[in-house]
Amino acid sequence: MTDDGMQTPSPVSRRRLLGGMASALGIAGLAGCSGGGSDERTTASDAASSTTRQTTRPTTTERPENTDARVGMVYALGGLGDNSFNDMAHSGAQKAREEFGISFENAEPSSAADIERLQREFAAATDPPKDLVCCVGFAQTSGLVANATEYPDQQFLLVDGVATADDGSLLPNVANYTFAEHQGSFQVGYLAGLVTQRDFSAGSGRTTDDLAVGFVGGVDVPLIHKFEAGFRAGVARASEDIEVTSAYVGSFADPDAGQKIAGEMYADGADVVYHAAGGSGVGVFRAAQEAGRFAIGVDNDQSRSVPEYSDVILASMVKHVDKAVFRSIASLVDRKFRFRVGTVNTLGLLEGGVRAVYGTDLGSAIPSEVSERLDASRRAIIKNEIDVPSTLS
Repeated sequence: MTDDGMQTPSPVSRRRLLGGMASALGIAGLAGCSGGGSDERTTASDAASSTTRQTTRPTTTERPENTDARVGMVYALGGLGDNSFNDMAHSGAQKAREEFGISFENAEPSSAADIERLQREFAAATDPPKDLVCCVGFAQTSGLVANATEYPDQQFLLVDGVATADDGSLLPNVANYTFAEHQGSFQVGYLAGLVTQRDFSAGSGRTTDDLAVGFVGGVDVPLIHKFEAGFRAGVARASEDIEVTSAYVGSFADPDAGQKIAGEMYADGADVVYHAAGGSGVGVFRAAQEAGRFAIGVDNDQSRSVPEYSDVILASMVKHVDKAVFRSIASLVDRKFRFRVGTVNTLGLLEGGVRAVYGTDLGSAIPSEVSERLDASRRAIIKNEIDVPSTLS
């Protein structure tokens, strides 16, 4: 498994600026924390299976180059500073600002009740208006359906969900992006399964005589089940004899609870614990260090985003939300990209939307036999020779 398999404006109407984005991401391939300069503002919530592409009612419109695009970013629960999902989305907006000079404003909901209101505030903004509202996370979906219907001239990006009308049709002003998390999770599950069968030590971690691994999820919802399902399938490919324990924190922002859950898994013999728990996953890394075992990160290369735990982070399942956000914003200002609404795209290993990457400190210690088997499984998934489940049976 290599890094490739296992990185005052002129008035212009929103309708004229934007038109359509799935093809740009499909062709280019997809695999921070809060802050920024004067062009980025933060609005707190207490202030005002196989890779497929489906296109329905696409709108594709040529538009003039515009380097003064304004973007509203509504993040998932847990907010910025999670060193994972939200920070990946934020880094995509930051890159767009650096390359194109756009401005963007952040909104961080503190509860599910905040999400629809924050979306609406961006959609209703007139001084200045937002050219694009990026809605990050599956919990954004229901609020976005209401707001996209109420503001048909506002263009939206939805990550990790699909916005549909009552009749099931895709909303014509929303570009939807989902990821094949189960495919990337299969890869890190396979890695965990191969490692727990070995007498292996690296950094501050080492395996035991037990054949056991664990999974810690954030919230018990179908999206996170995709991570667990893929992980379990990967472990089983290594050996059916490996015990897999799973538990859910109930939050993406409770590292203490994550630490407690993972600590119990390590105490019961788990050699490796994979988390899909956002900010709660930092607790998994703490527990790994305390137990002298291994952990696997998610969304970001967490051996880099939280380097104080790199001595126990065996790998990360990277989900390139950053590139999805960047290319959607780039479509506003670069003629070679166009933003296509009324579409839904699922991005997996083939497109680089997900990938497994070794930890910066521990990757060199992975035996070549393990990395070769991981490379082979990645190729087999891409060729549809391995069918990775996306749901728990």
